[in-house]
Amino acid sequence: MSDDANGEVEIVVVTMQFDAIDDAGLLGVLSKYVVLARMEPGCRNVDLISSVTHERRHLVIEKWESPDSQRRHFDSAVMVEMASGCTGLLSGPPQIDLWDATSAHDLR
Repeated sequence: MSDDANGEVEIVVVTMQFDAIDDAGLLGVLSKYVVLARMEPGCRNVDLISSVTHERRHLVIEKWESPDSQRRHFDSAVMVEMASGCTGLLSGPPQIDLWDATSAHDLR
């Protein structure tokens, strides 16, 4: 795990929002991706959730031990396979965002 200058663990959070044309097809691709991504080095957790208010909208939430582990994963075969598998299943490009975890120390 990576520590910052204050000795705290660095956690990188990634969200990926997908709007489906083919809901069943996309859920199959994303479910496989979640299982495989959880086995990647540096992965702390990956979850797949579905919106109650926006039909066919799904969100993948990932937590990584460090920026390096997150970058390596985004270049990995698992990520490329998921991205390729989404072809023809989405109404538009996914919305991907990178987040820094806010610690209690940041709130002082």
